[in-house]
Amino acid sequence: MRDQGELVSALWQKEKSDVAPRQWNAVERVRSVEGALALVRSMERYRTMRAYSAGGVVFRLVPQHLTEDIQAVDQQRSDLLSTQQGPHPHDVTIEVVLVGRSHPGIWVLPKGTPQAGETIEQVAVREVQEETGLQVRLISYIGSITYSFVRNQVRYHKQVRHFLFEAVGGDIALHDQEYDMVEWFPLYEACRRLTYQNEVNILYQAEDILQRWLQYRPKEGHA
Repeated sequence: MRDQGELVSALWQKEKSDVAPRQWNAVERVRSVEGALALVRSMERYRTMRAYSAGGVVFRLVPQHLTEDIQAVDQQRSDLLSTQQGPHPHDVTIEVVLVGRSHPGIWVLPKGTPQAGETIEQVAVREVQEETGLQVRLISYIGSITYSFVRNQVRYHKQVRHFLFEAVGGDIALHDQEYDMVEWFPLYEACRRLTYQNEVNILYQAEDILQRWLQYRPKEGHA
């Protein structure tokens, strides 16, 4: 691979051959070299790296007639989780947990980057538990989103993989310091609150999976 000096020299020679024959003076040569250096710096600035993270959608099932009584909701939810057949899909409200920062005022899905030796599922479980304070059970893979950003003269292409989780314990008051806001929202309200449209799309996909899961769950009790 050519070093920077060789690349600059090659670019300068090409520029000379592409123009009509004429006398090149010192000023023109300096300008040509400066242009080549600028091109090299631009190429270096957009050096590309790939990265990934994982997280997801954490949900709970809240009986519709108890949505205004928080303590009763928690008790009823525990009863539902201990019932093998589970609730009927039309008898519950689906709530999901979002994490956010009061400044600049954003709401997002919990997610984070891997530690050495972790599988993608382990990353997702650990990150959502740390950022929400909840204990979760993995239900299904949802999908991924990709985006690019530039940091420290490097362009990153990042993929975020999302999973569907059921909250089975813990408390949002126990979340870590990554975000200063962690709250439960009805599904429709969470879609409205999310800052980024690609995460709204993930939430729509999660709803489809969850509705099928709720339909299938009662049948397990009769298996």
